[in-house]
Amino acid sequence: MGLLGGETDGQTPLDPDEAEGLLRTTITTLGELDEVEQENIAKAIPWALRTTRAAADILTETFLRDLHRRMYGDVWRWAGTYRRSNKNIGVEWWQVPSEIAALIDDGRYWLENGTFVPEELCLRVKHRLVSHIHPFPNGNGRHSRLVADALAVSLGEQPYTWGQRLELAPGELRRRYLDCLRSADGGDIGPLLAFARA
Repeated sequence: MGLLGGETDGQTPLDPDEAEGLLRTTITTLGELDEVEQENIAKAIPWALRTTRAAADILTETFLRDLHRRMYGDVWRWAGTYRRSNKNIGVEWWQVPSEIAALIDDGRYWLENGTFVPEELCLRVKHRLVSHIHPFPNGNGRHSRLVADALAVSLGEQPYTWGQRLELAPGELRRRYLDCLRSADGGDIGPLLAFARA
């Protein structure tokens, strides 16, 4: 099937045009791809978690796109660019810009009006970004988690642990995370709140 032809539980498949956006032609396995993506993401984390950034500065299209570009720009030509194909999750591709704008407006409203405690605000933004909008061809889960972490830090909270304290095997940890997202899809954000701090 080739490097990107398969899909594991919860991963978004790439269409052929997106797969051609791989900048490193020496990558031949999903394991190698994950490794170079993780290296790129590690470089983006300090920028994302700067403590001098206000929450309102994170709730902008510029930040959301710049963060994705910083996380994946060494790996994918389309990093920071909204998807132009439909996926197995998220709105129709042409709705992404307007849905991002609506999320930013809602997030700023929640922030300004104290609609949710900081932790819930962060996770509601994260959930809507990954489950409802799914703006980029790939990397949406990791991107949305780092957005939540950046928001948390800007609000004086610690970054989330995302289940790392549970000491689960990677596959089980991913299944637990996806179950929490599904609960949030159904209106119950409680499991995602607990998982984020576990």
